[in-house]
Amino acid sequence: MKKEAKQICLILGIGNYGRQDDGLGWEFLDLLQKTSKAKHQFKLEYRYQLQIEDAELLCEYDNVVFVDASKRILEDGYRITKGVPSNQYEFTSHTLAPETILFLSNQLYNHQPNAYILEIEGFKWSLMNGLSIKAKINLIKAFSYFLKFLNRELNRNRIMEKI
Repeated sequence: MKKEAKQICLILGIGNYGRQDDGLGWEFLDLLQKTSKAKHQFKLEYRYQLQIEDAELLCEYDNVVFVDASKRILEDGYRITKGVPSNQYEFTSHTLAPETILFLSNQLYNHQPNAYILEIEGFKWSLMNGLSIKAKINLIKAFSYFLKFLNRELNRNRIMEKI
């Protein structure tokens, strides 16, 4: 069953403030909320982890961005890639990858949004509030790039006015 999608962008911030740099996805959403024009252009959703139910949520949107901390070494401290559905998943109660959620949205609801995955390199993962200095730097670089990226890429899909 295909639902009628909206012309707004859903941004899913994945993370946890209480695990240091794991909070990068949530901090990214917080920055968007503070940007006056930007906050009206998006639907922001905070997630500890992605779950099967998120596949249905995607059906309401034509454009989706997943933002999460990464333990990988990323050349610029962040990386944005096109989200490609994948049926490679593990049966676990802990987490599902964005690609798996995209696959499930397509398989279960016949909906495949235009999707991107923004990874931000983190460094510290202990049970503690607050980002590391290096993670904060990567967050600012990723956020600055993302605003430019929106103007260039997502406007081609006519989902928002220039910020």
